[in-house]
Amino acid sequence: MPPRRSAGLIAVVATMITFLQGAAVAQRAPAEVQTVVAADPVNLTELRREAEKAAKDLEAATKALEQRRTQIRNSEKELSAKLRELQVAERAFAQVRQPLSDLVGILYQQPSGGDLVGFLSGESNADTLRAMAGLTQIVAERDRILEDSSRLQLERERLANEAQELRAGNLLAEAQMGAEIATLRARSQKIVQSLTRALAKLGVKLDKKGRPAAGCDPTRATSMGEFPNGLIPQSHLCPLQQSGNQLRGDAALAFISLNEAYKRQFGKPMCVTDSYRSLAEQQSVYYRRPGLAAVPGRSNHGLGLAVDLCGGVERFRSPEFNWLEANGKKFGWIHPQWAYVSPFEPWHWEYDPEIGSLL
Repeated sequence: MPPRRSAGLIAVVATMITFLQGAAVAQRAPAEVQTVVAADPVNLTELRREAEKAAKDLEAATKALEQRRTQIRNSEKELSAKLRELQVAERAFAQVRQPLSDLVGILYQQPSGGDLVGFLSGESNADTLRAMAGLTQIVAERDRILEDSSRLQLERERLANEAQELRAGNLLAEAQMGAEIATLRARSQKIVQSLTRALAKLGVKLDKKGRPAAGCDPTRATSMGEFPNGLIPQSHLCPLQQSGNQLRGDAALAFISLNEAYKRQFGKPMCVTDSYRSLAEQQSVYYRRPGLAAVPGRSNHGLGLAVDLCGGVERFRSPEFNWLEANGKKFGWIHPQWAYVSPFEPWHWEYDPEIGSLL
């Protein structure tokens, strides 16, 4: 039996797990989480940065938990292997011990008056001395076996106790990490909710449940590489304030912020003729405008990272074009170098995720 302190350790761990789970629930309560995010912020860039950071923290914590679980499985496998080795040693020990036990039993069952009796009465001879020597060897062998048996018993108890402590420690560590993940998940959800409210206030089209498209979550941008050009699902696209237009989440948030700055400068929103294009739409544009559209499947429009603008921006060196050229990069939007020369497209603007990630 393992020491009784192992049972006590398990009880302590169970109490700690209950406490940690309760703490996680409490941290999910609105009153606690509201301290993380300011009420109704309107800075989409800051909100996007917070949402991305929260998602990365959650991903890192989840990976750490998986690594911890892998370590736990490995350590438990090693411990199980030790216990199996101990069982094998005990079986081998039993096989060695049995013949000796049988021999000792035979000696004790011999009738009185044998060689040993002669030795005790002082009538020693060669047979008596041989018998005495044999008995001495048997006693020594018995003592060695008893010592090995005691050692094996101590080793069994040590390994059993180690197994109990390992499992208790693993339960406690997993409970702590689980509570941390629950807190991070609640924080991430709260930030996305704040972002949703800000988008709704800025006029982004809502769905039937009163929420912007799920694609407006900027953390989904990291999974966009899973989809081929022009085949991005609607669930990964975010609507713009300009009806009928949409982009991938991070590009859309940056464009909405840019649009708000443009409105403050010119008193009107930006004019958009094209944004995300499906593969079928790219093929249609390619055949209708030969030489002025990318090969289908290679356009940044198909990645949800490009817009074609009107309302003055399409005229090279107009006030609108110059302002956008000077200020677009502050929001991650650029006029690509090729669009200045070949083909010449002053209306085409693209979101650069690398620039955007630095904002």
